[in-house]
Amino acid sequence: MKAKINFYFVCLTVMSFVIFSSCSKYDDGDTTKPVINLIEPAEGEILKIGDDSGVHFDLELSDNVMLKSYKVDIHPNFDGHAHSTMLKSSLETVDFIFNKSWDIYGNKNADIHHHEIKIVANSTPGNYHLILYCTDAAGNESHLARNIVLSTEIAENHEH
Repeated sequence: MKAKINFYFVCLTVMSFVIFSSCSKYDDGDTTKPVINLIEPAEGEILKIGDDSGVHFDLELSDNVMLKSYKVDIHPNFDGHAHSTMLKSSLETVDFIFNKSWDIYGNKNADIHHHEIKIVANSTPGNYHLILYCTDAAGNESHLARNIVLSTEIAENHEH
């Protein structure tokens, strides 16, 4: 009888070990959020509407274990976030909205530089928010917000 109890105890111990040790190596205790360093565009930067070369986007991301993805969200900030859903005629401008994610899984650090964000020529000039999100492999997320301005006229003194 005692051997039977010991057998069950050993089986229970082994099953407990297997269950609790089968978690992913990336989510066992990683509660540190990734670090975001957005270099460009700067706070308050004026971006040119209709510029075919795209927004100069320069960014550094890092995590203590592993990064997963980053996302850029640009939306109007005309009215304190009471965003309008009214349709506009084709002759008027349209609120510029951009929302895209990029996969950077497998990297602990990422230096990002691109010109993929194109502000279309009929975008409404004015104040916008640029929000950047970064998620690590464990699901921790950081975000950073910038105020930017879209304009049809800006001084051409920006270097890449």
